[in-house]
Amino acid sequence: MISLAGRDILHAWGKFVFTGIGLGLLIGVTLTMAGVYRGMVEDGKVLLDNSGADLWVVQKDTLGPYAESSSIPDDLWRSIRAIPGVAQAANVTYLTMQVGKDDEDVRAMVVGITAGEPGIPGWPPYLVAGRQITRGHYEAVADLATGFHLGDVLRIRRNRYTVVGLTRRMVSSNGDPMVFIPLKDAQEAQFLKDNDAILMQRRRTSANPAFNRPGVPDLLDAVVQSQTSNNSVNAVLVRIRPGFTSQEVAEPIRRWKRLTVYDRAQMADILIGKLIATSARQIGMFLAILALVSATIVAFIIYTLTMNKIREIAVLKLIGTRNRTIAAMIMQQALVLGVLGFAVGKVAATFAAPLFPKYVLLVPIDSVVGFFIVLAICVLSSIVAIRMALKVDPAEAIG
Repeated sequence: MISLAGRDILHAWGKFVFTGIGLGLLIGVTLTMAGVYRGMVEDGKVLLDNSGADLWVVQKDTLGPYAESSSIPDDLWRSIRAIPGVAQAANVTYLTMQVGKDDEDVRAMVVGITAGEPGIPGWPPYLVAGRQITRGHYEAVADLATGFHLGDVLRIRRNRYTVVGLTRRMVSSNGDPMVFIPLKDAQEAQFLKDNDAILMQRRRTSANPAFNRPGVPDLLDAVVQSQTSNNSVNAVLVRIRPGFTSQEVAEPIRRWKRLTVYDRAQMADILIGKLIATSARQIGMFLAILALVSATIVAFIIYTLTMNKIREIAVLKLIGTRNRTIAAMIMQQALVLGVLGFAVGKVAATFAAPLFPKYVLLVPIDSVVGFFIVLAICVLSSIVAIRMALKVDPAEAIG
């Protein structure tokens, strides 16, 4: 009966092949959507791993620095560094913005890192070309995904930066490539107001009657000075000494510094459980819709193929062929269609994934699960055609 099913497929091979290709492209989109979700999760994990931190110290009652805005004084790292169990503590700033080059710009996450040497939390863990930042101003290390090259001059706010190093897979939770610059420059880009804004604020402050009383000009000078300085960062990245647990180090910081501290598991839950939760539900809805559409296509084509051979099925019944055999023939055709479609979809997803602007991660387990889901959809979709075939009257063979 496998031969009978094969002969029937060869008889209408054109329709069968083109249907398989169409179904395969639909399956390819489904596999790619699953890869997009996997890529989002992987971007979050890469962000945490590449930070080199065991603890994230942020503004109290915030989910920063990746999920919410966080601002803490930049001198807190010294007192945090003195807490037992802390091996390293480093300031860091994160700012997602457009980074300009000539007449073009690129969406990137600008990361401000402290002076020091490679291995400090926040620094890119490795380079594929060039060197790390060695100067306090106007140097940058960029991810390859930005499209920048060594020697390129970038524009961030009012300043220009020369790319001295290139790294790979340094991305934000949204998949934006990172650009690393010195901390002081990043503080200026994120927190410092432009000249016009400072001038207007000075005028407003000086026009306030409260500042026109005797003895208050010194206070005015202090206010103006605070408006032209940068003394905030988004977080302090902490690395723990061996032999200490995250809880042992985090608790004194929460109690005495009145700050919020997240360990790696908590930060992963924020990135994956909160930041991409809505996107995950949306992708899940698309996957469900695509599965329904795939089932409908398979059911329609198998039903059509069965309708076209009603007379042949009647002849089979007339010569005494069992219903089980006829049902198996129809189901085999549906499974062959599913296998063909999955093969086309897998190839299409593999070649299309690198073309997407965001990272698409195709893992083998998704392909295995997807293959069995496709087979299950084909089996279920063939039920309508099987029920119709079993109702055929053998008399139609001689009608």
